[in-house]
Amino acid sequence: MDGPKSADRVVVGGGILGLAVARECLLRHPGSRVLVLEKEPRIASHQTGRNSGVVHAGIYYAPGSLKARLCVEGSADLYSYCDEKGIPYERCGKLVVATSEDELDGLDELHRRSQANRVPGVTLVDERDLRGIEPNVAGIRGLHSPATGIIDFRRVAAAYADDVVRMGGSIETNTRVVDIRPRGSIAELQTSRGSVEAASVITCAGLHSDRLARLTDAPASPRIVPFRGRYYALRSSARGLVRGLVYPVPDPAFPFLGVHFTKQISGEVWVGPNAVLAFAREGYRARTVNPLDLWETLSYRGFRALARRYWRVGLAEIRGDLSKRVFTHALQRLVPSVRHEDLVEPHAGVRAQALSEDGRLLDDFWFDHTDNVIHVRNAPSPGATSSLALAREIVSVADSALARL
Repeated sequence: MDGPKSADRVVVGGGILGLAVARECLLRHPGSRVLVLEKEPRIASHQTGRNSGVVHAGIYYAPGSLKARLCVEGSADLYSYCDEKGIPYERCGKLVVATSEDELDGLDELHRRSQANRVPGVTLVDERDLRGIEPNVAGIRGLHSPATGIIDFRRVAAAYADDVVRMGGSIETNTRVVDIRPRGSIAELQTSRGSVEAASVITCAGLHSDRLARLTDAPASPRIVPFRGRYYALRSSARGLVRGLVYPVPDPAFPFLGVHFTKQISGEVWVGPNAVLAFAREGYRARTVNPLDLWETLSYRGFRALARRYWRVGLAEIRGDLSKRVFTHALQRLVPSVRHEDLVEPHAGVRAQALSEDGRLLDDFWFDHTDNVIHVRNAPSPGATSSLALAREIVSVADSALARL
């Protein structure tokens, strides 16, 4: 970027959501000048490129929430889009398994939410039917979601990017936004490659979303706390242990789903992830430490409140992160025949989780705005599944904000 640029709308962040937002802007306003700014050398480098590739159906989310509505809409939109573009996917189905009596209420609650959210095809199954769906699974009851699927979200993001360019938009990689200054009807962005002026800015910055929001005097909270999740792949001889996706009944107070079995569109099977505090916002290895990132987390009173509330859960997650045998034991509650030597090729992702000042992990999508700048502050799972529907919601908010100026 050699000199000042101008655009009708700038989208900060080249992950799947930022690209979906840019695409939606061009669909809604043909001929407008839309520019995507991405700090990495390539798009989809972080959450989009490191997730488990699950197309969620909407069984987990509180009825009436944005996640509930946009996940159901977004998954249908995504399947249709992939049919149009020839992107492979598989509706392999998900089985949520109760392994003890004290999990049955949680399973019934998921069924109630599924019905309220109008998730297609969800049924409660008994032990016999459970074994018919997944012969190697141990449980007493289950919830089956046949509409849940798998996909490579990097391919989806690449298709969105192609749409953006085809419709006249631009994508600038290796371009870090360092400041955003609203100036009346114009917002000025300072980047690592010069300045840009835009009538409207939408930030979809994932792990750094709260920092960009603070540049424009948006509320200080919620803040992003990074949680690293470790996955293993099952060795090829063990892939037949599951046919699709096998999950435990989640803790309703905690927005993580527990270690599970996830078939991949490539044919691999991943197991995980756990959820431990990352010592860097892009800390994909346990030993990666960014002092500023770590200080921001530990000094935040919301994190201290969370740690006091969930320290036992946190210790259990750390034990699983340090010991493959402990990690395997958690998996054996679902599939007893899996062995620790079946787990190979560890890798990790980092979830950008928004956390309020009182220590609540935000369980819904969240965005706020100051004049003509919209900040997406919380869009973890099912953000990728919901990307097309969520983009419509975000662009509607941005258009309404512009109309009020």
